[in-house]
Amino acid sequence: MAPGEFLALLGGSGSGKSTLLRLVAGFEMPDAGRVLLDGADLAPLPPHRRPVGMVFQGYALFPHLTVFDNVAYGLRRDGAARAEIARRVAEALALVGLERLDRRRPHQLSGGQRQRVALVRALVRRPRVMLLDEPLAALDAGLRERTGLELRAIQRATGAAFVMVTHDQAEALALADRVAVLDQGRLAQLGTPVALYERPATRFVAGFLGAANVLEGRAAGGVIACAAAGCTLRPAETPPEGPVATALRPERIRVLPPGAAAPAENGLAGTVTERAFRGESWLLVVRAGGGQALRVVLPAGAAPPAAQTPVALAWDAASVVVLAG
Repeated sequence: MAPGEFLALLGGSGSGKSTLLRLVAGFEMPDAGRVLLDGADLAPLPPHRRPVGMVFQGYALFPHLTVFDNVAYGLRRDGAARAEIARRVAEALALVGLERLDRRRPHQLSGGQRQRVALVRALVRRPRVMLLDEPLAALDAGLRERTGLELRAIQRATGAAFVMVTHDQAEALALADRVAVLDQGRLAQLGTPVALYERPATRFVAGFLGAANVLEGRAAGGVIACAAAGCTLRPAETPPEGPVATALRPERIRVLPPGAAAPAENGLAGTVTERAFRGESWLLVVRAGGGQALRVVLPAGAAPPAAQTPVALAWDAASVVVLAG
């Protein structure tokens, strides 16, 4: 990763994201290979000698110490002078707006404040890489979003490289410069949030990131016949001949006006089986003529068809993404 980059490790439970973080931190040892930072192998170094800081999911603050002493702990272990400790701790607390709470103890702080203390406790030692193991998981939804934006602002202000583990797709897409999607201990895809969302490489990434509809079919002459969906696809890019899988994002599908016929290509007829209001949008489940269920997302202001209503759907050729695997 590049200096000053924010990288998110995204994956489901058991995908290996926390294990990878612990390998970098030195809490686990690799069976093979190296852990390189600017060309130097970190594997032989114990955790306290690695130029990395880590924020744990539970924050791991010392309950008997004040905010000041929690942040100062690592500097004291490093043998820093008292004046240097006072200056750097004051700067770190000012960075996160906690300078007036330096005499409080962790139990006197809110969840978001404890998260910020844990963050600057690691940052105050000026690590080259910050490791964050689901740092927002313990916060409620509203505080989680606000604290996530604060976290991104702190990362930009310090210029430190951040590696964050999360299973929250929206969190990864909103905060990271690049996202690494992990699947069963392997890197499924690495790229910018926009690139991964718009152009997923595999069935797993398409289904995991944003829950795209995956349509299987057979390509010939630039079109793909999808029996299970009962439709014919014509992607903007010519697909390879033979069996092929494609991804179609739910929000890229249009519900045509009542009575309109589905187009012969890049469209289908089906029946709404379920609908759910999600605040900012409506989610429809449409059973296609071939039997496959498709997810369709409409804006909240739209008037969605009721369940058991026949509908015609359509989408643009550019919305059909041919998957590599």
